[in-house]
Amino acid sequence: MRRYLRVVGLCLACGFCSLLYAFSQLAVSLEEGAAGGRRPQAAAMVSWLADGERGGPGRGAGSAGSGRPGRCKGSSLCYWNPYWMLPSAVCGMNCFWEAAFRYSLKTQPTEKMHLAVVACGERLEETLTMLKSALIFSIKPLQVHIFAEDQLHDSFKDRLDSWSFLQRFNYTLYPITFPSDSAVEWKKLFKPCASQRLFLPKFNSTQIAAMAPEHEEPRIGWYNRFARHPYYGKTGVNSGVMLMNLTRMRRKYFKNDMTTARLQWGDILMPLLKKYKLNITWGDQDLLNIMFFHNPESLFVFSCQWNYRPDHCIYGSNCRGAEEEGVFILHGNRGVYHDDKQPAFRAVYEALRNCSFEDDAVRSLLKPLELELQKTVHTYCGKTYKVFIKQLTKSIRNRYNTPPKER
Repeated sequence: MRRYLRVVGLCLACGFCSLLYAFSQLAVSLEEGAAGGRRPQAAAMVSWLADGERGGPGRGAGSAGSGRPGRCKGSSLCYWNPYWMLPSAVCGMNCFWEAAFRYSLKTQPTEKMHLAVVACGERLEETLTMLKSALIFSIKPLQVHIFAEDQLHDSFKDRLDSWSFLQRFNYTLYPITFPSDSAVEWKKLFKPCASQRLFLPKFNSTQIAAMAPEHEEPRIGWYNRFARHPYYGKTGVNSGVMLMNLTRMRRKYFKNDMTTARLQWGDILMPLLKKYKLNITWGDQDLLNIMFFHNPESLFVFSCQWNYRPDHCIYGSNCRGAEEEGVFILHGNRGVYHDDKQPAFRAVYEALRNCSFEDDAVRSLLKPLELELQKTVHTYCGKTYKVFIKQLTKSIRNRYNTPPKER
């Protein structure tokens, strides 16, 4: 009985293969009729498979080896249409395989996130720690653009090349460059190299940027109390964390208070600096405030938890978004990562600096950090230490699909 079932199964398999062969021959014969009797090359199928694996747009393309230019162009019109109803430009053989493999061979390119950072002076270690935190918690591949002084390039390369086992990031090092006729003036504006971000739109060829408010509480705001120049909104914006659409920035013509003509980004910076040089305190941030004062429609303002600074807790918590959702990006301005003025900020920095990329080390990051933060409750920022770890906890759970192990 078993032998009989095996024979029946074998016959059915042979019959199915014969049916497939008949359909393929019918497709070939129809193609020959449409092409004047010329036979397609076998390389057509191989070419289509290779194109599909490369993620190219032409599914079903077989022109690479067919010897018939313009024939068997990429098309997804066939799907389940009968061969005798196919358009003349679509290969029946390719459509047969497309129906079988269109889902398995379809690939989607992974979108990268681009992160730009400027490093001068003694900021090597701080910059590497920031990049490490981005790599640990990012769910997308990263393309990092590092603008650094020439003497830092070798150090960056040595350290970042040691991370080459990570397949989720690439980096490019750039020199610090400013317009040649005013390079010294731009480099010394506010902090060394801080104004480099103003010249990122010069890479190549509605809202063009995003920043957070400088203050949430107007009573302790700086711009609304001391600024001697125009600024955005009620309390100004902080440029420490800035989202930039470089394509739109290069295309836009900006309104200004120097001329009735609108000026492009590269043309407006130097005149703006010359006009307000004696009235600005915070360098490039002040220039950005002036620009977006005149072009408010071009700026998206994100909430304070995306640029959380000591200002949000030094006199008591005043960032409601962080209280509700936790801190998304921690901004250690005024050197708080390296002194004892704000130990909560320093604790986060040192925990990330000392951790490794190994899974166990990442999962053990949370508990030691929480213990260190609890030692800072004598400060205003330390009293709200849970805002520092709320998103960190969620990121670890989402990144590794399991909660951190309890100790």
